[in-house]
Amino acid sequence: MNRTESEKHSRAAFQVDDQPVTKALVLLPWLKRGADQRRSAAERLEEAVGLAAAIHLDIQSADIIPLVAIKPATLLGSGKVEELGAKIKKQQVDLVIVDGQLSPVQQRNLERAWKVKVLDRTGLILEIFGERARTREGRLQVELAHLTYQKSRLVRSWTHLERQRGGVGFLGGPGETQIEADRRALQDKINRLERDIGKVKKTRELHRKTRRSAPYPVVALVGYTNA
Repeated sequence: MNRTESEKHSRAAFQVDDQPVTKALVLLPWLKRGADQRRSAAERLEEAVGLAAAIHLDIQSADIIPLVAIKPATLLGSGKVEELGAKIKKQQVDLVIVDGQLSPVQQRNLERAWKVKVLDRTGLILEIFGERARTREGRLQVELAHLTYQKSRLVRSWTHLERQRGGVGFLGGPGETQIEADRRALQDKINRLERDIGKVKKTRELHRKTRRSAPYPVVALVGYTNA
């Protein structure tokens, strides 16, 4: 499915502020065998386009990709990967959204083949959360989720992670791999965020206790966006 009405509406919304936008291609891998028959492929694709529009992507096209079987390395067959690569290049796409779960290896291989960033459904939803987080705790929680997700994406065969850091280590040998250093750096950030979130929660609880002890009632105005 190309140039759906949803895509056209979302495209118009992107150009209001005349700001640079990211060109995106939305793909729905559809394994007919065992597919969820409660929702059609067209409905799933329309939902994926809506999610992509939520983070202000300029959606070039949206396609249903029928699958006979899932390829462990790339999810899609080599011919389809090559065909989509030509389309990505022609449309000058910056980002590909795959509406499904990609393994770290599949994501890496598709990014290598297409030479663009690839997000699966989980990554897209995290981007939406990040876009809409308003409170400090909300932003910290989203950043924590992002880092945890990134850590799960680290795979030993990623190009820049294949390099060995030379020199000595505590155990001798060739030293730690880059992936181990990256994983440790991410874990350090995760630990810091968890401490920050703990502090925010503690402060919020103190404020709550103060309000409860106040001699006057607390009134809250609830609207459409914060109900």
